[in-house]
Amino acid sequence: MQRDASIHPDHYVTTSKMPDMPVQAFAAEGVPGEVTTWHNHPTGQLFHVVRGSLAIDTEVGTFFAPPERAVWLPAGLHHQTRYLAETEVRYMYFGREHLERLPQTPRVLQVTTLLRALILEFMSYPRREIVDGPQARIVGVILDQLKMLPAAPLQLPMPKEARMRQLCERILSCPAEVPLLAVAAESCAMSVRSFERRVKAETGLSYRNWCHQAKLFRALELLSGGGSVSEVSHLLGYEGPSAFVSTFRKAFGVTPGRYFLSDPGI
Repeated sequence: MQRDASIHPDHYVTTSKMPDMPVQAFAAEGVPGEVTTWHNHPTGQLFHVVRGSLAIDTEVGTFFAPPERAVWLPAGLHHQTRYLAETEVRYMYFGREHLERLPQTPRVLQVTTLLRALILEFMSYPRREIVDGPQARIVGVILDQLKMLPAAPLQLPMPKEARMRQLCERILSCPAEVPLLAVAAESCAMSVRSFERRVKAETGLSYRNWCHQAKLFRALELLSGGGSVSEVSHLLGYEGPSAFVSTFRKAFGVTPGRYFLSDPGI
């Protein structure tokens, strides 16, 4: 189900004078399969996933957010949001006066207990065009938190070169059948050496590591949509559930079941 950005809960910041407002916040819900049309905002945007999960596709890659993670998008970045489960989200939008103090690249952040409480406290105040008094002090601490929190490994970078991007999109659609390196290079009309160099330059990963990341990323989407470990391991071509769980634990530090808890302990 596709939802036009013009009727999405964040339409307010797309069409209003939000760039002249310091900060605004909204709460909304999404349903499985819901997708917004591609759009952008003149503001910085934070998606805090309270319950459920979503994936945000951008010009530079895809970002995945399970419970108690947040995706930060700088102003002007084109994106679409895909809701992978029944999802409760808190959106925060930061106007021009704050953008220089915030990250200049998109990223996924672990939401700390403090940040969660700060967002809730900020949203308890009446929405207004000028943030002052206690609200302003809360915003200041939120900004500090967003600058300090490390990025979580939940981004899948995508190449910009057209043939390479098409190849990567095909792999994402069927990560159980990853082309051999020589076949992948040939499909992009490149030598193996040139292809490897180009993939590394555009994604920061080797072809092998990118494919490994793509498979794990797809696993997160399938698991968040209700797939069992057995089903996901089979769909993605792992030798069995134990092999999949072992690979998942190496990548994320916890088992798939624990990963989707609101407090995974990482």
